Amino acid sequence: MTIAIARPSDLELAVTRRFDAPPAHVFAAWTTPAQMMQWWTPASFPISFVSCAIDARSGGSYRFVMRHADMPEPLAFHGHYLDVVPDARLVWTNEEAGEAGQLTTVTFVADGAATLLTLTERYPDAAARAEAEANSSVACFGEMFDQLDALLHA
Repeated sequence: MTIAIARPSDLELAVTRRFDAPPAHVFAAWTTPAQMMQWWTPASFPISFVSCAIDARSGGSYRFVMRHADMPEPLAFHGHYLDVVPDARLVWTNEEAGEAGQLTTVTFVADGAATLLTLTERYPDAAARAEAEANSSVACFGEMFDQLDALLHA
């Protein structure tokens, strides 16, 4: 399946894809460390998980530590969950970038036995959004979502 990319505003990018699995299964893949580590990093990138900690509740936090083949030290990605509605919605901060970090919202909407997932990233300014598009961080969602789909059907 393909993804749809939209720009709801100058500050936002939205990526949508349908998964042939119920929202509870798709939500679990976003909130269970063992599952997240299987699909979150694109297989074509020289990056892998070192560790993954997820406390998926409003006020909880996450921390992903990854190793990149071209970097001597691991990279840490971290933030807080602002809103968690099980099987329906996740909202988190991306704090490793400081105030320049985006706010990410993922919604899980039942579509029969399937799930319509929309990931929206809201950037602090249009330049940050344009940079995310230019450095291909948006393009990797297609591969990541293919990997998520494979996990859901394993």
